[in-house]
Amino acid sequence: MNTATITNPIMWADVPDVDVIRVGPAFYMVSTSMHSMPGCPIMKSVNLKDWEIVNYVFDTFEDNDAHRLMDGRGIYGKGSWAASLRYKDGVFYVCFSSNDMDQFYIYRTEDIEHGIWERSVIPGLHHDPGLLLDDNGRNYVIYGNGDIRIKELTEDLTAVMPGGTDQLLLEGERRDIGLRIEGCHAYKLNGYYYLFFIEWPQTGNMRRRQICYRSRELLGPYEREIILDDDLGYHNKGVAQGGIVDTPDHDWYAVLFQDHDAVGRIPCVLPVSWENDWPVIGINGSVPPIVETKLPVAEPKPLVISDEFDYASNRLALNWQWNHNPDNGLWSVTERPGHLRLHTGPLTDSILFARNTLTQRTEGPACSAETVVEISGMKPGDRAGMVALQNGFGTIRIAAGEPGQFSIDMCVNGGEGREETVESIVFTGERVYLKIDFNFEDSLDQAHFFYSEDGTAWKPVGRTLHMKYTLDHFMGYRIGLFNYATHQSGGYADFDYFHYHRRN
Repeated sequence: MNTATITNPIMWADVPDVDVIRVGPAFYMVSTSMHSMPGCPIMKSVNLKDWEIVNYVFDTFEDNDAHRLMDGRGIYGKGSWAASLRYKDGVFYVCFSSNDMDQFYIYRTEDIEHGIWERSVIPGLHHDPGLLLDDNGRNYVIYGNGDIRIKELTEDLTAVMPGGTDQLLLEGERRDIGLRIEGCHAYKLNGYYYLFFIEWPQTGNMRRRQICYRSRELLGPYEREIILDDDLGYHNKGVAQGGIVDTPDHDWYAVLFQDHDAVGRIPCVLPVSWENDWPVIGINGSVPPIVETKLPVAEPKPLVISDEFDYASNRLALNWQWNHNPDNGLWSVTERPGHLRLHTGPLTDSILFARNTLTQRTEGPACSAETVVEISGMKPGDRAGMVALQNGFGTIRIAAGEPGQFSIDMCVNGGEGREETVESIVFTGERVYLKIDFNFEDSLDQAHFFYSEDGTAWKPVGRTLHMKYTLDHFMGYRIGLFNYATHQSGGYADFDYFHYHRRN
């Protein structure tokens, strides 16, 4: 039987804060989605190599001005962080904290691939939570940064257990540590409690590394070991933060991630061996670029897709996510069959605050996306096009001026989200083709912008965008389609297709 060979990274795209479990032959993974909606993507695999998005935990988890981009700030870099995924007695659980809401959310479903998730909300921030569903029937969340706390939850994980455990569990190292331990993943295995964290030292190689604490008793005392400190030969970017999972053949693997600058934080799979009941990640202390497994070969499924917008119902493919909560009354893929129609809503003068920007991830080492926009429904002041989305954004757009007057603009963030036009070209057609090329090779992190009148002859416009991963957004660059109004709402733009190409 052929078996899967894993090449690291398993996805050269922004899939951070990964947490993986196995139920029978299937692996399931959740990751951070912050301000992208729907959120907390659930991915499925049979071999830890080929992953497919099968569900989301929520369409939106709050509905307020910030989540609707109506407060002038949004929830960039906030929203849902570092989700924990666990399974017990036929029920799947996902929990996360939201920095903007100062709340802790726990969701549950019996059908992880197709089910609706029920949620419970617990007051207070529980930073980077890790669920521990103990084999004695008791349930806990372990969370924090540096000072790690443990809190007991009810049997059904809907609330804090009255009178249950609620205390400081351990204190991470302080000396010469910039970022103290966080990103908890908790396990009960072979009579030990294992807690996985990352930390970021200020001495030595000064990169993120994976730490493990273990104890025979839940409340300690805990022993500590550094179990991985390697960068896969990539710019001293430590591969760390995540957890471990076993296979049906009882082999063990770690699923961690690595910072890759503008493309985001990308996941890797590493073999795990056991020495004196300590997990040892990697091969001789290093992240192997190639991992041979006993797991089955599977058909790869794309993380980012092309789309002809040919839908029977008004529900998009799971690969798409909105930037913040969408207004579902202002978009459609059925109003004009074969097209994504974006109606304008509240006025704005910046892509960062335009509702209903529809996005997918970018991928390395290089990728390209193109679309065609039909402009007859646009009103004066409307702006429709494609964006390389992060705080340091770049857009290629059609701008409607006075009736019948249009221009092709390439814009960047001129500061505080203000759109600065780099180049503007008069346009007289009815359809405009737009394209962005991305190059993340070796953190080159450049994007180039093009337009065409026929979809064949492409003309560069504007300048090279030097993409930067910034913590205010805390997300890799995304490709987005948008249409917003600066003067009056009620216009619309039709996108005939979205064509995506990844270049290896």
